[in-house]
Amino acid sequence: MACSANSEKHVKFVIVGGGIAGVTCAEQLASQFTSDSVVLLTAAPLVKTVTNFKQVSKVLEDFDVEEQPSTVLEEKYPNLKVIQSAVKSLQAKEHTLLTEDGHSFNYEKLCVCSGAKPKLVTQSNPHVLGIRDTDSAQEFQKRLSTARRIVVVGNGGIALELVYEVEGCEVVWAVKDKAIGNTFFDAGAAQFLIPTLAQDKPERALPCKRARYTTEPAADGAGRSLASGETGSALGPDWHEGISLRGAQKGSHNVTVEYQCGVESISTQQDTSHAPPAGQSQSPKGETCLFYVQLTNGKTYGCDFIVSATGVVPNTEPFLHSNSFAVGADGGLLVDHHMRTSERDVFAAGDVCSAGWEPSSLWQQMRLWTQARQMGWYAGRCIAAEVLNEPIELDFCFELFSHITKFFNYKVVLLGKFNAQGLGANHELLLRCTKGHEYIKVVLSEGRMMGAVLIGETDLEETFENLILNQMDLSAYGEHLLDPDIDIEDYFD
Repeated sequence: MACSANSEKHVKFVIVGGGIAGVTCAEQLASQFTSDSVVLLTAAPLVKTVTNFKQVSKVLEDFDVEEQPSTVLEEKYPNLKVIQSAVKSLQAKEHTLLTEDGHSFNYEKLCVCSGAKPKLVTQSNPHVLGIRDTDSAQEFQKRLSTARRIVVVGNGGIALELVYEVEGCEVVWAVKDKAIGNTFFDAGAAQFLIPTLAQDKPERALPCKRARYTTEPAADGAGRSLASGETGSALGPDWHEGISLRGAQKGSHNVTVEYQCGVESISTQQDTSHAPPAGQSQSPKGETCLFYVQLTNGKTYGCDFIVSATGVVPNTEPFLHSNSFAVGADGGLLVDHHMRTSERDVFAAGDVCSAGWEPSSLWQQMRLWTQARQMGWYAGRCIAAEVLNEPIELDFCFELFSHITKFFNYKVVLLGKFNAQGLGANHELLLRCTKGHEYIKVVLSEGRMMGAVLIGETDLEETFENLILNQMDLSAYGEHLLDPDIDIEDYFD
């Protein structure tokens, strides 16, 4: 049941954001403080919830993300009210929050989980599409159905998933780095994955686990914040499953990777001042295009549209205006080890925040689903501890970076300083690669394991997690650490 707009309503807890961080935080508080009011504000008609949660090891966790109507949460937690509206303004000193649809809340504790917004290669260009929420994913599917070629710009998770999943359409993939997937792995792992783009995709044996819902515009105009440009919560890790990502042509993958480049200019055939000279542009199978992308390496491609997957920026608007929030170097709301911002009684979690505490030598912040869930859950515990005046220690999940995902149909596990982040020259790498089967990289510093990349069904994640956490001196084992003839799981059990 949604609240009705009024002059001002006093509530114990207000959480902004219907993504994983916000929903996890709201559930944590609603379940612990059953007699207190909890309000969850979301810009989208559906909220993201964690399903099929599995604790793989001490730190590693795996889960699915399910979109659900807000009524599901309200039925589960009678003291939780979900309101679909964007935030208009925040007066942190007065503990007052105003929404676009006229609600005014006087809160005791506020947690900002508003996520992040996609960075676009250019703003306000109808030919450039950023994929972030359900609406933009549906728009992408619609445009793709009639497309012959698209240009994908970016080298992060969305780009990696998209170029593999798209079929029946030529894909030109412009990456700024020397190898694909630079955010997640090194050039060796990239070379292991690249051949997959030239192969037909295997048939999926299992249906998508994530239930999907359709929504209708509310009669009273609720949800207009999305129409005005406010993005909904981010897509789930399996966003591409259950929807058709097929273009207008026949065939499976057709990907051309352009390395170390970005977008120089975008022009149309009618734009004679910027359109490429005849003979210098590459159009799909020689057809005339109305839209051209010139890359910084000098090449020009005709295409139907551009997908901008160049990362995200914390969605801090409109919280900064008239308030005194400390902001991190990446633009996020700076939080301490208890997820508190610099404004009293305001917490933050997920993509919108920047970790301001001294991190563990084995952990770094990355704007991923795993950390969104962990931060939302921990923020709820921190808020509860402050209300109850109880001490709380930094959660163990921040001791070691860990993430499980899937790229190019391979299971990918990232642990610790998996790309030797911050280690400088004081590290060495051990590699084991079986073409088409597995890729294993171990990062060692002074004989101790600091990180690992596991691609494929290696079954080594729990063993390596323990070796990283224990900081055992492995110097004596040398390259035998990855010897395929040695059962390392049993050896270090």
